[in-house]
Amino acid sequence: MKDPYSVLGVGKSASQDEIKKAYRKLAKALHPDLNPDDEAVEKRFKDVSAAYNLLSDSAKRAKYDRGEINADGAPRYDSAFHRAYSKAGEQPGGGFDFGGGGDFEDLFSDLFGRARRGGSGRGGRVKGRDVEYTVQVSFAEAARGVRRRIALYDGKSLDVTIPPGTEDGQTLRLRSQGMPGLGGGPAGDAYVTVQVQEDTRFKRQGRDILVTVPVTLDEAVLGGKITVPTIDGKVSVTVPPGSNTGSRLRLKGKGVPGKRGGGRGDQIVYLEVVLPDRPDEELRSFLQGWVVRHAYEVR
Repeated sequence: MKDPYSVLGVGKSASQDEIKKAYRKLAKALHPDLNPDDEAVEKRFKDVSAAYNLLSDSAKRAKYDRGEINADGAPRYDSAFHRAYSKAGEQPGGGFDFGGGGDFEDLFSDLFGRARRGGSGRGGRVKGRDVEYTVQVSFAEAARGVRRRIALYDGKSLDVTIPPGTEDGQTLRLRSQGMPGLGGGPAGDAYVTVQVQEDTRFKRQGRDILVTVPVTLDEAVLGGKITVPTIDGKVSVTVPPGSNTGSRLRLKGKGVPGKRGGGRGDQIVYLEVVLPDRPDEELRSFLQGWVVRHAYEVR
């Protein structure tokens, strides 16, 4: 992979906020759902995701900046060996001591594992590195649950199940989906962080979903049937006569499912009385006469 800084279009001194902002901008433009069947864009999306996975981790970023790991997060054994070897084996006059076997053998084992020398001991089994991915889902998808296909570090793809009720920033662990181990060691794990996109209609409060719905003056005063959006689709509800801005309607079982198969929360509908856009002289005239006989305090 290319240099992660250049992939995201940021400098090496960029802050974490700048890196996150650059990633989100690119990920939104390059997301496969918005660019179906475009292999070039899909490849760039993979590169952008991989670059962010590395640079968003302060420890990995520091290792990359020091030259200890490659852009794909894999250790740079070549440079690590060169640094350690030059310190441990260098002799006066610029020569190197390959004799004796002791120190050099231990150094070789530390850097590459005893399995590289044919050893079958427990020390030769090295677990593979964990990898991190990020996936974006809509508010409704996170609430209901959805399957998403992600591109793995090796170019393969994997379908990931986002369970119902997933929250923004929640991380899913995929066992043995990381990098392969060494010397017969187990593969690492994959960690998928779910980013839930904001919804202009819905807000989440625990297992409940909050939504504000506008109603006309006559609907508020006289009552009536209105249509309300839910994560399952639109439903019809009854507005009680004499409702006001801030009045609440509760839709049982229309919220977010609980973890491990728990029951769903409710949807709370807040009413907001909205007057006509244009002044209505008939309404003004009526209210001028009405308020004389029915004045009331609200403050």
